[in-house]
Amino acid sequence: MREASTELLVELDAGSNVTDLLLEQHAANPAHALYRRKGPNGWVDVPAAKFLQDVSALAKGLIAGGLEPGDTVAVMSATSYEWTLVDFAIWFAGGVTVPIYETSSTRQVEWIIRDAGVRRVFAQDRAMAELVTGVVAGSPPLRDRLVNVVRMDSDGEAPNLASLAAAGAGVSDAELERHRSRAGLDDVASLVYTSGTTGNPKGCEITHGNFALVAKNIVAFLPELLVQDQARTLMFLPLAHVLARAVQVVCLTAGATLGHTPGAAQLLEDLGTFKPTFLLVVPRIFEKVRATAAHKAVVTGKGRLFQAASAAAIAYSRDLDKQSRGEGTGPGLMCRIRHGLFDRLLYPRLRQAFGGQVGYTVSGASPLAHDDAHFFRGAGIPVLEGYGLTETTAPCTANTPSRTRVGSVGIPIPGTTIRVAEDGEILVKGIGVFKGYHGNAAANAEAFVDGFFRTGDLGVLDADGFLTVTGRKKDLLVTAGGKNVAPGPLEEVIRAHPLVGHAVVVGDGRPFVSALVTLDPEGLENWRSERGLPPLTVREATSDPGVLEAVQDAVDHANQLVSKAESIRSFTLLDAEFTVESGHLTPSLKLKRSAVVQDFQAEIARLYA
Repeated sequence: MREASTELLVELDAGSNVTDLLLEQHAANPAHALYRRKGPNGWVDVPAAKFLQDVSALAKGLIAGGLEPGDTVAVMSATSYEWTLVDFAIWFAGGVTVPIYETSSTRQVEWIIRDAGVRRVFAQDRAMAELVTGVVAGSPPLRDRLVNVVRMDSDGEAPNLASLAAAGAGVSDAELERHRSRAGLDDVASLVYTSGTTGNPKGCEITHGNFALVAKNIVAFLPELLVQDQARTLMFLPLAHVLARAVQVVCLTAGATLGHTPGAAQLLEDLGTFKPTFLLVVPRIFEKVRATAAHKAVVTGKGRLFQAASAAAIAYSRDLDKQSRGEGTGPGLMCRIRHGLFDRLLYPRLRQAFGGQVGYTVSGASPLAHDDAHFFRGAGIPVLEGYGLTETTAPCTANTPSRTRVGSVGIPIPGTTIRVAEDGEILVKGIGVFKGYHGNAAANAEAFVDGFFRTGDLGVLDADGFLTVTGRKKDLLVTAGGKNVAPGPLEEVIRAHPLVGHAVVVGDGRPFVSALVTLDPEGLENWRSERGLPPLTVREATSDPGVLEAVQDAVDHANQLVSKAESIRSFTLLDAEFTVESGHLTPSLKLKRSAVVQDFQAEIARLYA
């Protein structure tokens, strides 16, 4: 058993809460732009004074409507400035925010509203408001309890944000302060429901202390990102996800200007106009940017040049990594010359894809391929990979600019201890660990051991305290021959191929290991056009010899990581995409392995026929 800890850097008064972070920023500089909203004519600053004014008005409206401290209020919306505004208004009124993903099914919406005891819901627009009211109408217990549904869009019919603020005009500042200051660090700030890859989602009780202490200590832990003039970032991850919420509170604490974009589809365009200085990214975005850059190079006759630049970036980063491990002196002379040449010729164009001013990126939610991490760091876009769960208020470990090891998820954040148990399970104790599962004593009894939260993830700690995640306990496959196989690393390598959308390794109880592979439509089109081939649909591609050969190469590359007994012996290409809408990905783009295995039983059976 091995442990690693990082000492707490910042403490807070037990009677404080998340709302004090906003008051601190307002007191420091009411004119400072905490947020930036996208309008028809570009981005518009929202000063701290304006944000506090609007938050207070909405909070008074909630109080006028009967909200008492501790009441739960749901928010169902895509990422937006209004989401942030509503979140802080709920906290100022003394309420508990309950996020609902905008992609949630009616069954999930019904379960969360019922389990959390929600009486008020903020909905993004007419469609989501009607979904909520329809769910409530079909459930007599909910129908009797729900007070109202408030629309958040600017064209919303009453009740909407404007009418809610107007309703609170008679609430005094003293009454608002009574509600705002009621909660302390130990009180619940949000019920964040897990993605529900199996069974009903569980509500994680995230406290004011979890959010505030993590935010204060992350700012002190990563000053290179957050404590700088005009620090700003663009949020595109769903705010229903705890990682996005935690980063949002971190930005407020640091005074970093935050913009919002509703999803990955709009991200690249908004990056060009917002120009963030740091960015929270999921691995799929890195994969897409690199694949797109490689394709553009091929079609413009610069494919070999791009390959050389890619190799130079990766070599440069690998040498930096060896140096950090004490295994070398850093990039050699020729490596630096090659890197310097491409840093003038090609890397700046790649950096423009992220807006041109990004100093650091933070990768989370799922593992990032080592080659991608090295490629982007070598190209001048350093990637700091971190690790966390809903139950740890997202980050519990992270790489830092001065302490980075590619392939690891970094060292414990301040106030956190990581322990790896004898069976390899990662255990966490610290400032971000949640209070417990809402109304679920049985789950809470299983979740903790010796005061540590049991993550269900497997990992190893090195002598310097860097954690490497190796897989999920429940995902481990045991073949008929008794061989334990961790599917994650194999899937990661296969997915790195431009043709591949997702890969799911199977073989539990089977004589050998196999894989289900989906094709990336954009990657397929790029692959086809680069070779001058006629149009090819995804369905046609699943049996195309050239495509099959290319995917086999990716599988062979992955098999180099493992022994013959653990290697993938067969695979099949699926005429399908794994998406949030199909039910095979969580809103944070994690694979729902059990859903894939359930829905593609016939295809799996044919692999072993």
